[in-house]
Amino acid sequence: MTMSLAAQVIDQQVSGIADRFRNEFTAELGLGSDEHRRRGVAFIFLVAKTMLPLEDDEILDGIVDGGNDCGIDALYFESPDQGNIKITLIQVKYRKHLSGEGAFPENAIIKMIDAVKKLFDPRLTVTMNERLRLRIEEVRAFVREGAIPQVDAVAANNGSRWTSTAQQTIENAQAQLGDQVTWQHVGSSHLLAMLQARKPVDTELQLTGKALVETFDFRRVLMGRMSVAELARMTNRYGNFLFEKNIRRYLGLSNNRVNEAVAATLRQPDQQSNFYFYNNGITITCSQFRHNALQRDDWRVQISNMQIINGGQTARTVQQVAQQMGSEAIETAEVLVRIYELNQNDNELIHAITVATNSQNPVEIRDLKANEPEQKALAQSISLLGYTYRVKREDRTVTSKEFTSAVVAEAVLAIWRRRPHQARFMRRQHFSTLYNIIFTKDLNGAQAIIAALLHRYAEQRRKQPPQDAPNFLAYGSRFIAMLMGRYLLRDMGIDLAHLDHRNFDHAQRLIQNKDNLLNYLSHSEKEISRVLASLDHGQQPTLQQLSATFRRGDLVEMLL
Repeated sequence: MTMSLAAQVIDQQVSGIADRFRNEFTAELGLGSDEHRRRGVAFIFLVAKTMLPLEDDEILDGIVDGGNDCGIDALYFESPDQGNIKITLIQVKYRKHLSGEGAFPENAIIKMIDAVKKLFDPRLTVTMNERLRLRIEEVRAFVREGAIPQVDAVAANNGSRWTSTAQQTIENAQAQLGDQVTWQHVGSSHLLAMLQARKPVDTELQLTGKALVETFDFRRVLMGRMSVAELARMTNRYGNFLFEKNIRRYLGLSNNRVNEAVAATLRQPDQQSNFYFYNNGITITCSQFRHNALQRDDWRVQISNMQIINGGQTARTVQQVAQQMGSEAIETAEVLVRIYELNQNDNELIHAITVATNSQNPVEIRDLKANEPEQKALAQSISLLGYTYRVKREDRTVTSKEFTSAVVAEAVLAIWRRRPHQARFMRRQHFSTLYNIIFTKDLNGAQAIIAALLHRYAEQRRKQPPQDAPNFLAYGSRFIAMLMGRYLLRDMGIDLAHLDHRNFDHAQRLIQNKDNLLNYLSHSEKEISRVLASLDHGQQPTLQQLSATFRRGDLVEMLL
């Protein structure tokens, strides 16, 4: 049996993940000595890491593989946006043989369809394992409050795509599920292409008709048009890596007026020729573009370090319609494209263009904040205390003496700013609307590290709960961390303003002392239990009710 090179490379990646996260897989997921299952979980991790902009601990949280998993190996979701809640379901099949053959099984597709039909109805009782139940009930709490699920069902394997029979099964199900559910297959070749795209996206675009190139203040601009089928092919190939500097994630089709209109135009053959006039177009930044200027039209443009900073919604919608209808069915539709050739260090201009060309509120601009003065100063302050502050996202494991800017933002907002509900459920706003609340001019390295350590200890307890742990631990760890911070300052006899490099060692010793740490955790849990009992009049709340309770701002007031 011949072996697929792509499957071999992916298998090497899987081996590395299985070794690197061996302790986490054992402690958090309870994996035993079954090496094949460990590699299967490592493959789940690789798929999620490659496809989604998540931290390692978030990826581990979402893995629900095991008995009674309803055919779902991992589940990820975002807090609702414009009335929709974006959910990604991942099911994997990992084969020992590396031929690259073997279709994704139809019975696994049927299980996923059944899961989609049942899991997101808050009224239905479904038998499932505890990890899946905790996450599903959290999603159901949002759905019960009116959020509409937008589900991306991902079938991943190191073999080939599902069969035509399985495709017919999906199409039959779509008649009932509609635009709320999209399906995609991810195989070894697709994964490998996305992994390679972690490097700067260097690609070619085929333009149609005439284009214009002008120079402004030593920067070049190209304006032209391209087929939406070309846009769909490019989005298929590079996925999320095209949109790392785009400040909004895909909002789906259902109940999104703009995206529905884009899709409707593409589905009508007599309207496709008007698409160019209806759409605002795609805005691209790059470090260089090249073309044959001696050719009058239909340029093929070579682009280095390409990013789509505006038009991500259009690109994703075009991709979805192309998957449903086939690229050839939308070849006649064209879209305006603007390409800005900018210096790689010209972050201020990239940021300004990104914000200016996106009319809605920004969602996630963590990378664009990396060069802000306060981020650089905080990194230096943290470094002088013996820790590392990782400002930008990197494809490597975070060490025990290292914290990412995402973790610090969440910890500071929960503990020192006393907004634990926003720390968890408004992550996309941490580097936009909540940025100035979190990263005030008074925030120093000592406060950031202590908050991150308290956050880490509370999260460790949530992930590895003792047998007598309260039910709310699954949803209330940020509230626990907030109270731990309060008890720490009380024991030090200071307020937050006086926590700095001069008493950092004292604060660190207090929370790293095992007895002190357990005392803080225990007192926090008892206080939360007391307040919850008063809210529920002694009745045992359901998981859906608990999830909703820990999104309430007045719970903070009751605790403080």
